[in-house]
Amino acid sequence: MTEILLVNGPNLNRLGTREPGIYGSSSLSEIEQMVVEAGSKQSCVINTFQSNCEGSIIDYLQENSRVHGLLINPGAFTHYSYAIRDCIAGLSIPTVEVHISQIYKREEFRHTSVIAPVCIGQISGFGDFGYLLGLRGLLEYLAQYEES
Repeated sequence: MTEILLVNGPNLNRLGTREPGIYGSSSLSEIEQMVVEAGSKQSCVINTFQSNCEGSIIDYLQENSRVHGLLINPGAFTHYSYAIRDCIAGLSIPTVEVHISQIYKREEFRHTSVIAPVCIGQISGFGDFGYLLGLRGLLEYLAQYEES
């Protein structure tokens, strides 16, 4: 059975109440449930984790590195966490970066992702649905990779 980590970074625990005009009205638990249900329809186990702490995310990734893939919304860590970037690169887990908002239409500092270069792809600007797009892309990649 395919096993995927779904990791969310800082402030995403406040989804549903935090700036709903940008991030929508769904809570993180609702988004996680949506992804878990979509994964189960594809015979995929989704393990969810959220932290506001960079080190906790790194520890979680290192402790759970024997998975098939990673779906991550690093939140603000996207723009400056070389530590998370290096962790992902060192684990060699196929990774898709997801963002609810269209980061390239927001403040200039959000236009740079230090995480993207170590990912197989990035989804941005599709709201909650971006998580499902990211999961689908990751599963398609894994199916193609496993066939090769």
